[in-house]
Amino acid sequence: MDSVLVINSGSSSVKFALYTSATAAHPALTALAERLNEPGSAIRIRGELEHQQSLGEHASHRSAMQAFLQLAQPWLGNLRGVGHRVVHGGERFAHSTVIDDSNLADLASLSALAPLHNPLNVQGIELCRELFAGIPQIAVFDTSFHQSIPEAAYLYGVPYDWYEQDAVRRYGFHGTSYRYVTQEAARRLHKPVEETNLLIAHLGNGCSATAVRFGQSVDSTMGLTPLEGLVMGSRCGDIDPGLIEHMQRSRGLTLEQCMHELNRNSGLKGLSGLSNDMRTLLQAEADGNATARRAIDVFCFRVARSFAALSVSLADIDAVVFTGGIGEHAAGVRQRILAAWRNRNFRLDSSLNQQHGDDQGRITQQGSPLVLVVPTDEERMIALDTYQLTEAL
Repeated sequence: MDSVLVINSGSSSVKFALYTSATAAHPALTALAERLNEPGSAIRIRGELEHQQSLGEHASHRSAMQAFLQLAQPWLGNLRGVGHRVVHGGERFAHSTVIDDSNLADLASLSALAPLHNPLNVQGIELCRELFAGIPQIAVFDTSFHQSIPEAAYLYGVPYDWYEQDAVRRYGFHGTSYRYVTQEAARRLHKPVEETNLLIAHLGNGCSATAVRFGQSVDSTMGLTPLEGLVMGSRCGDIDPGLIEHMQRSRGLTLEQCMHELNRNSGLKGLSGLSNDMRTLLQAEADGNATARRAIDVFCFRVARSFAALSVSLADIDAVVFTGGIGEHAAGVRQRILAAWRNRNFRLDSSLNQQHGDDQGRITQQGSPLVLVVPTDEERMIALDTYQLTEAL
C-alpha cells in the first residue's frame, strides 16, 4: 500500500482523507470533525471504517486530529506522505512545497495574515511531524491558484511601497477548491480548461467568490487576509477601514479587540446573534426568527453583489458555479443569491435546485444563464500534489 493522508483544517472543522494510491477514485477513509470550538463537537468517519463519536463540548482542532489518528491507526502503517491544506502562503509560497524546518518557520511567520487558519495549519503539520517522524509533510496553499491575478486586480490603492516592502496586496484564498472546481466544471461543460470562463462561489464557514478566465484566476473577493470580501460565518467581510478607528473611539476597544470581533464574532454570527452555522440559521428562520432572516438576507445580497462586480473581469461567462458546504447543500440560499442578482434574469429550476443539480450539476432551466452546483474535492487535489512531490524524494 502506497498511502497518503490529507488533513484539511478549516476555521471550525477538520477534514481527513486517506488515499491508498494516486489513481484511487475515492479515499479509503474520510472523516469530518465539525463544530470545533463550539457546542456539539463531533467526528464522523466513513469508508472502510464507519464510526461516529462526540468530541465533547468545544473540542479543539488538536483533539480532533488526535481522535482521528487514533481511530485510523490500522490504516496508517505505510504512509508515503501527509498533505496539508495551508491557507496563506504569501508571496513566499507560490506552489505546493515539501516542509522542512526552515520553511516551517517561514510559514509560521504568516499566521498574522490568516489568524483563524494558518496557526491551525501549522499545528497540524507540527503534530504530524511528531507522530510520523521521517515521513514527508507537504503544504498545499490556498493562495497559489490566485498567483495569476493581474496587478490591476491585486493592488490596493495604498502607497506602493507598502506592497514593495510589506507585501500588501490581494492574495485570494480557497485556491485548492477553485483549482478542482474549475477542472471539474470544464469537464462537465465539455470544454478545455484553458477555454473555460466561470464565476465560482465557495460558500462555507469561510466564503469567497472568484472570476476564472480561460482556466485561471483573475480576481477574487478575499484579499491580504481571509477577512476581506463576503460575509462569512464569523468574519465580517468588506468593511470601511475607518470602522476600526470609530470603534476604538466609541467603545475604547484596542486594535486587538477590534480584530478579534471582526474575525470571530461578526458575519452570520454577529448579524444573527445566534450562530455562525447556516444550517442553524435556516432552521431558526423557518421557525420565525427575524434576526436569522436578516443575517441570511445580508449574506445572499453580498454574494450577488460580488458576482456582479467580478463579472467585469470576464467577457463571457460559461457558468456560475456554487461549491462548498453552503453552496452545495443550501438550495434556498442559492435561490436567494440568484434572485438578488436582478439583471442576469436567471430562471431557476426549483426541482433541480432542491436536488442540488442534475447529473451535470445544472439547477437552471434551459435557455437561462447556466448555473451549476459542483461539489469540491480539495482533499483530492492535495493528495495528487502530495503524490507528485514525494515522487521526487
